[in-house]
Amino acid sequence: MKEERDRLWNANYWKVMTANFSMSFAFYLLTPLLPLYLSEDFNASKDVIGLVLSGYTLTALLVRPFSGFVVDSFPRKKVLLVSLFLYFLFFGTYLLASSLLLFALVRTLHGAPFGASTVANSTMAIDVLPSSRRSEGIGFYGISNNIATAIAPSVGIFVYRYVHDFDVLFWMAFVVAFLGFAVDATIKPRERQVMKDRKAVSLDRFFLVKGWMIALNMVCFGVCYGVLSNYLAIYGKEMMGITSGTGTYFLLLSAGLILSRLQGAAALRKGRLTLNAAEGVVISTIGYTLFILVPHEVGYYGSALLIGLGNGHLWPAFQNMMINVAENNERGTANSTLLTSWDLGLGLGVLFGGVIVEYFSYSAAFWSIVGVHVAGLLMFFLATRSFFLSRKKG
Repeated sequence: MKEERDRLWNANYWKVMTANFSMSFAFYLLTPLLPLYLSEDFNASKDVIGLVLSGYTLTALLVRPFSGFVVDSFPRKKVLLVSLFLYFLFFGTYLLASSLLLFALVRTLHGAPFGASTVANSTMAIDVLPSSRRSEGIGFYGISNNIATAIAPSVGIFVYRYVHDFDVLFWMAFVVAFLGFAVDATIKPRERQVMKDRKAVSLDRFFLVKGWMIALNMVCFGVCYGVLSNYLAIYGKEMMGITSGTGTYFLLLSAGLILSRLQGAAALRKGRLTLNAAEGVVISTIGYTLFILVPHEVGYYGSALLIGLGNGHLWPAFQNMMINVAENNERGTANSTLLTSWDLGLGLGVLFGGVIVEYFSYSAAFWSIVGVHVAGLLMFFLATRSFFLSRKKG
């Protein structure tokens, strides 16, 4: 009986993993092609394209703190299904957007159910995991996203080259996202305590104050990835002469993420969260340094694997750390706090990198993120690790 209760790969866990894959696949299926769609169908300029597409991320960032509160305050399955229903429905509205303004509105609003769904589904994953396997299970959960990230862009590009019809892609995303909703609808979660009797509106309804240092540390790492992901292609082209290596770069990065989550599962299962986090922080720092220090293909592609390996250790460890300083009825808030911190870092990275590129150079921008990542490394070893150990539950 105990073995059954402690089973990691139970039916509910498979379902949330499948739904997470579906959400991510639908999103990344369109991501590399939306700039082309806006340019070809609406004759949008580059700056307008950037403005239209940024609305999605901004809305997701704004919604996530409130999503954590809602997930903790109401039955989680109901919140999850409402979020996922709206998420898949919005893919269908892309087909109806007949003007650039209407598409921009739809795309911006779509960020809200995306932000809510990611928080609700990851919190449901925690709920359906046996407590003895929770840390390990959170690490594996991210693999479903990593696999979708690795293959969905290539599938989207292949389909578009074959049919040259964006409506087909929108329908594909709609169907895949619906499948995620349908699978999650069959989950049978255990009853969980929700937040009650909080009389006044306070910050800890939307942000896990007791995990503030973990969140701040995650912002540092988000800044670095924000610069890398947004300026990688143009840096590779202008500084290294690599004109078609971006897809390979992110494929290697995804491979590193998956490998490290598999390799780190044993450490997570034994509760060695700070060890996993330390390995991730160090490996990622080496990866970012290699990227700028060795400006040719070895450094370029080698950094992808190292950054993937590092982030694959870092992310589940930090997520577990955040959850372990929260109460059981604050898991949604803990998840939304970490996701919001990462998103805030990504946004700051885009802004931070753009300013440095404008006034200095791409090399200066990438050297800067090495400095930021080293600062994040020092913060972890000198402050965050002891901060967590003094506050973790149990």
